[in-house]
Amino acid sequence: MCLGLLVFGFLPTACTMHSGTTVGRSDTGQIQHFRKGVILSLHEVEVVGDQSGVGIGAGAVAGGLAGSKISKDKVYSAIGAIGGAVAGGLAGAKIEELAMGGDSIEFIVQPDDGQPFAIVQKNDENLGVGERVLILESETTRIIRDQTSKN
Repeated sequence: MCLGLLVFGFLPTACTMHSGTTVGRSDTGQIQHFRKGVILSLHEVEVVGDQSGVGIGAGAVAGGLAGSKISKDKVYSAIGAIGGAVAGGLAGAKIEELAMGGDSIEFIVQPDDGQPFAIVQKNDENLGVGERVLILESETTRIIRDQTSKN
């Protein structure tokens, strides 16, 4: 049971969708350079989940351990462990795919200084066409609403 919670609890934190207002733990304390720009256009896209192997591995371990407890007989316990590992691995892979996928927005952004580019992220700030944004750049790039003064 604890392993099942580990699988379900670990995946959502390990597999968050790129967002303007959500950052990973590795981004905290890191310098991010920024530029200003404007959103030229946007449209919805569906992000298909990638498989890192975390879901399949965690699911297989949890399923294998759970399956091994079905009997005190060593043969039935081994069969249960194998079946549990296969079923757990399949379930873990599907959970990871669902956690990584979802609806997002592809933004076309025109920086004040440079060539336009496209970026896909969640639109948790409800950004719109013509809106001024800050383009934050470190290991990843994200855009957020520009709330700085226009000086």
